[in-house]
Formats: sequence, C-alpha cells, structure tokens
Amino acid sequence: MMETRKVEARKLLKDRRFWLASFLIAWAAGLQGHMMWLQRQDSFKQMFGELKPDSDSHEAADKQS
Repeated sequence: MMETRKVEARKLLKDRRFWLASFLIAWAAGLQGHMMWLQRQDSFKQMFGELKPDSDSHEAADKQS
C-alpha cells in the first residue's frame, strides 16, 4: 500500500499539469491578495484623503497666515 503511494506521488510530481495547476492557483491567490491590498489603499484614501508631500503643506500653511 505504501509503495503504491510513493509511486503515485513520484508520477504526480513529474506531471506537467500538476505544476501548471499549482502555478495557476498561486498566481490567482497572489492576484486576489493584490486586489485586496489595492482596495484597502482606496478605502484609506477615501477616509483620510491623499497624503501630500511636506513642501505642499508648508506652502498651504503660509497661505493661511
């Protein structure tokens, strides 16, 4: 019984379809993670607005005084 499992595992690791399916699953998971990260960035921008560089904030402070 154990011998047949070893043979099946070896055969599976040599199969190109196994590697292609593994790559597609990993790629899809990475893409989903990236899209979730982008969504978090957008929601942060909606809550707090765009962050401006320091030079712009100094100019805005000078204009207000």
